[in-house]
Formats: sequence, structure tokens, C-alpha cells
Amino acid sequence: MKNIVIITPVYNDWESFTKLVNEINKVTSAFKDISFSLIAINDGSKEKAPSLSLPSNLKMIEILNMRINQGHAICIANGIKYALKNYQLDNLILMDADGEDRPEEISDLIFKAKELQNVSVVAKRVKRSEGPIFTFFYSLHKALTLIFTGKLMNFGHYSLITKNDAKTIIKEPTIIYCFASTLKNKIANLGNINCIRGKRYFGPSKMSLFKLIIHSFSIIAVFKMNVFIRSALFLVLLSYLQPYVGLISTILQITIVIFNIFIYMISTKSNKKILENMDLELVDTDKVIH
Repeated sequence: MKNIVIITPVYNDWESFTKLVNEINKVTSAFKDISFSLIAINDGSKEKAPSLSLPSNLKMIEILNMRINQGHAICIANGIKYALKNYQLDNLILMDADGEDRPEEISDLIFKAKELQNVSVVAKRVKRSEGPIFTFFYSLHKALTLIFTGKLMNFGHYSLITKNDAKTIIKEPTIIYCFASTLKNKIANLGNINCIRGKRYFGPSKMSLFKLIIHSFSIIAVFKMNVFIRSALFLVLLSYLQPYVGLISTILQITIVIFNIFIYMISTKSNKKILENMDLELVDTDKVIH
């Protein structure tokens, strides 16, 4: 029997997490040959986690309590590291707890993984549920990422990854600011499924335009060498165009330089130290076992 561990970060929204547990239980009932466990990373929530009864199709639910709020990326890295150390597993599934990553697509991830065999599978977003303004800026974010990195980032952290790939990416310092980019950067062969970005179970989306900008910088920072090389080429091109476009060329050159400064700042965190000390951010764990 295969073992799959599902990892999801949670910050205060325990109502959504409770609903997610029930939805996962429905989906996993179709897979009698797979044992499922669920790890929630409590990202320093101010609200207390609820008491849970273990549903019929989950072997275990474990809540890892972070000391302080660290954000999705470090939570995911912590979850991966903890699962590899403490669980017998074949695959990991990473997803949001608020309904935006739809549990029904877990089945698609598993079927695709069975088809490809020993290949990690990502959920490629083909439709979003946000309004037109956010969708426009999200498309702009993808375009800028493609221009500066040469990589089309059309998936988030909703994915099913193999144990070997998990072992590879958890060693990479860049995982603490973007799981998806690290996976794209280090794993050459990835399968994919089409997915729809779902609506939150409760309340509006928490992804603001400001958070999207920070998220975009974090994605791009993983590919910093690509960015620096491409930026240098853009600056050379703009210098040649200077006599023809004047002020526009100057503004673009300054923008590119400032952009690269931000990328450098993000990518020079003490990443290795954070990776080594992630366990220290875990206060304790709560388990619900059969």
C-alpha cells in the first residue's frame, strides 16, 4: 500500500481547515490502495485549533505549531522536512487549506502520477476565480516572470511530488521563499494536470495586489542568475536605443536596476541557516490517530 502525506499551511482559518478535512475524506475514499495522512502547519495562528475527530479515510491528522507567523513558503518547507523525517511516505501532496486548491483535483493528481510513474505532478491553473482586475495583474505577473527568467510559472504549490524530488528540493535554500519556483528550477521532468482555482470556503481571498507583487519577486528571485543575465542584455539593448527613445530608455534602465536590487535583497537572506534551524520554529505537535 502506498503512503501519501498531505501538507497544508493554516493561519487562523480553522473553519476552512475543518471543511477541508471533510472534503479530503470524501475524495480519498475512492483510493483503497493508498494510506493518507494530513499535516497542517499552524503558522502562528492567534485562534486556537479545533478539536478534531479523525475521519474514516485518514490514517492520521497532525498539526505542527509554528512559534511565530512565517508565511506559506517556510511553512511548506517545514512540513516537507518534518514529513520526510517522521513519516514512511511515497508521495507528498501540497495544497492550501482554504478551498482555493480544490480537493476534488487530488484524484487527478494521483491518476496522473500513476500514469507517469515516479514523476512529480503540478496543478496547472487554467481558470481563476478572482475578479478581472486581479486576473489582469496576475497575467502581467506571469508575463514578467517569463521575460526575466525564461520560465513560465503557471502553477502554485498545489502538487503531488515524489519522495525523491522532495529530498532534492528541501536541500535548496530557495525553498524558503518559493516552493513552486524551486521545484521548477531543480526538477527537470514534471507532469501536470489542468486545475481551476477554487473559491475560498469562507470569506474573501486574502491575496491582495501587494502580496501578489511580493509573491512575484519571490518567484523570480529563485532564478536570480537568469534575471541578472537577461537584465544585463536588456540594459545593453536600451543603451543602443537611447538616441531613439531618450527618456523612455532611461526610465526603463533605472527600473531594471531597481528591480535587480530587490531580487538581490530577497535572494541574499541567510537561507541555509533558516533551513538548518526550521525545526526550532516548531513549538509542538498535536496528533489525531486511529
